[in-house]
Amino acid sequence: MEFSSTLQQLSKVQKPAQGVSVYARFVNRPAGRLLAAAAYRIGLSPNHVTGVSALITFAAVVAIALRPPSYMLGQWVSLALLLGFALDSADGQLARLHRSSSLCGEWLDHMVDCAKILGIHAAVLISFYRFFGLTPPALLLPVIFQFAAVLLFFGGILTEQLRRRRAKTPTGPVPPPSRVRGMALLPVDYGLFCLSFLFLGSRKLFLASYVALLVAHVVLLPAFFGKWLRELS
Repeated sequence: MEFSSTLQQLSKVQKPAQGVSVYARFVNRPAGRLLAAAAYRIGLSPNHVTGVSALITFAAVVAIALRPPSYMLGQWVSLALLLGFALDSADGQLARLHRSSSLCGEWLDHMVDCAKILGIHAAVLISFYRFFGLTPPALLLPVIFQFAAVLLFFGGILTEQLRRRRAKTPTGPVPPPSRVRGMALLPVDYGLFCLSFLFLGSRKLFLASYVALLVAHVVLLPAFFGKWLRELS
């Protein structure tokens, strides 16, 4: 199959765009589609793509923890995290193209996602302590952010799994995705979080962006919980 034909096939097996941010819809998924097509052309499996995503992401995580902050480091970290994020989208698209989605692949994908959330905020905590000169209670910021991010991730995954268990065949057309909701979800989008590392060379700018995203996660967490409970009740 030619590269352009592969892209056309991938465009037909996309997940619905409801409930995703504008970054995920207009940037990450198209980038993942290109990477999935390239992976298909060279014969990689979805689990191979997941593994590459993990290697790139955790190389960035280690760099955050061990290297002194700088704009050059921040650019590299941001690029690596965004590439890992796009590959995270590519593995699922590739699995749907192969019609080879499996419980093992889904488990591996979610385990890597959970590990990267835990790892990134742990690395930021180490960087704050080693290079930013922060002390308690400021060092609690990554802990709180990690707590909120993991809850959002696990809550979303669990809600999706429970929805599948009682899902019925849809009887009407799928409503178009809301751009307003897509914009509202942007503050808790992982892609925006990756971009915040572009400010890593400036203590004040990175702290400001990190705290702003932390506040967004904490504020929106109860709203997500309420929404999920209503959907499942």
